[in-house]
Amino acid sequence: MKLTLKIWRQKNAATKGELKTYPIDGVEGDMSFLEMLDVLNEGLINNGEEPVVFDHDCREGICGSCSLQINGEPHGPDRLVTTCQLHMRMFNDGDTIVIEPFRAKAFPVIKDLVVDRSSFDRIQQAGGFISVNTSGNTIDANSIPVNKHDADDSFNAATCIGCGACVAACKNASAMLFTSAKVSQFALLPQGRIEATERVLNMVAQMDKEGFGNCSNTGACEIECPKGISLENIARMNREYLGASLKG
Repeated sequence: MKLTLKIWRQKNAATKGELKTYPIDGVEGDMSFLEMLDVLNEGLINNGEEPVVFDHDCREGICGSCSLQINGEPHGPDRLVTTCQLHMRMFNDGDTIVIEPFRAKAFPVIKDLVVDRSSFDRIQQAGGFISVNTSGNTIDANSIPVNKHDADDSFNAATCIGCGACVAACKNASAMLFTSAKVSQFALLPQGRIEATERVLNMVAQMDKEGFGNCSNTGACEIECPKGISLENIARMNREYLGASLKG
């Protein structure tokens, strides 16, 4: 395939960026999107030009670092996949593809397509832990009964990889889906109830402090999430937050 790539280039957060156009040829349908960018960068380097900076690590859909806005959609046109799992067969010969970083006040651009998502780390640090001893002489897991549905819902919430697609998809750049997933994975289990009140208050406060917007109730976050994190988690976090606020 022959494609035209319009890629956001920006030296750093303090510098004005712009879309630059790059033609690319010889793209195969079985290539992943990141492999296509590797081919582009190899050509740029051979021509003495600066390669496009983009973030990646596992390339297996686990780490969430490969977050790109592709034709206006976080992770591109496919569903339930990260950018590294997106294949070029989703595009057609002659297509123009616009590639941008995730845009949010709380995700400042580092360079080109790479953004700083350490705000997510600080939200987790505010309350994403339990005080139950899980090392050394651990308790047999089966000694604490957990409802099967609660266990499944907790596991599903814990599959959030913190890529930031929910923020990029939201018109208000809300982090409610991410934060609610991190609250829910503990709130649903007895081991997580000890810090439940403190956890939800602290994590929501940190989310607001980071500059994320309010929930827009459009559901775009769930649709664009590569792990299919449910909006039910937001409702659960709201209930947890209301209960915690009444206690405090």
